[in-house]
Amino acid sequence: LLDPLADKLLITAALIALIEWRLIPGWSVVIIIAREFLITGLRSILAEAGAKTMGASVLGKTKTALQMSAIIALLFDLPEIGIVIYYIAVLFTIISGVDYMWRSRDYLKFK
Repeated sequence: LLDPLADKLLITAALIALIEWRLIPGWSVVIIIAREFLITGLRSILAEAGAKTMGASVLGKTKTALQMSAIIALLFDLPEIGIVIYYIAVLFTIISGVDYMWRSRDYLKFK
């Protein structure tokens, strides 16, 4: 429970710093943070519904690896590489969020 939370906090703090340094746009960080809140909320709904917990998918793990790689590249002053990896990470953030919601669709029936 705490390890993924620590990862999210570290990534969020680094992304906010990168906004301040004008290396990445704020809107993209909003997407990343919104996805994390969405998935955390969805996991709570699934737990309440008694659903089997879904572990991280390959898409989610790829998203995290790309985010960390982009942050490292940008912190080590490799902006050309870092920004490309970063935008791929944003794309994977969206795709993995949609995938998680899709896999949870049976528990998201609104009445």
